[in-house]
Amino acid sequence: MSTYSSAVGSVVANKEERRRRSSSIISHVQPETIEEQIDQAALPNLNANWVHNKGAWIIHFVLIAGLKIFYDLLPGVSQELSWTLTNISYVVGSYIMFHYVTGIPFEFNGGAYDNLNMWEQIDDGDQYTPTKKFLLGVPIGLFLVSTHYTHYDLGMFVLNCIACLCVVIPKLPSSHRMRLTVPEVLSSTRES
Repeated sequence: MSTYSSAVGSVVANKEERRRRSSSIISHVQPETIEEQIDQAALPNLNANWVHNKGAWIIHFVLIAGLKIFYDLLPGVSQELSWTLTNISYVVGSYIMFHYVTGIPFEFNGGAYDNLNMWEQIDDGDQYTPTKKFLLGVPIGLFLVSTHYTHYDLGMFVLNCIACLCVVIPKLPSSHRMRLTVPEVLSSTRES
């Protein structure tokens, strides 16, 4: 009888450990516990502190210039398309780097930042710091430049605008700790 009760107890414990499934595609990450806050304050966050180093802001302009030169060298790509592709490439890379990947690649902090993406880690989550203002302004500026050099073509404008919104909206304070998740279609087959 004791084996049965321990087996039932482990099944119940496993179900409680599982994350509650939701039909919503938007989820909210809960604030850290006191223990997690202490872990975060104990060591510097090397994953997010590099944005304050010399050259960290300049690299964005170097990447944009490199992307523009790359797309200009491709045969058959017009200037308008080149600017749009530069904008979309920068936005996709920025979204993946700052908003999609969570945690840090280092193991020395004991998982203190596992639930946070890089944007939430920068400046300990404070909003409207100089670094965050710069990182918010770059995609907006690139959108404006791309729109100007595409000669305000409606199709290119829509593409550039959608790309800009996809990376600006996650940076806003109202989107702090919000995650966009794709619902699992085959969840019933994974549970068995």
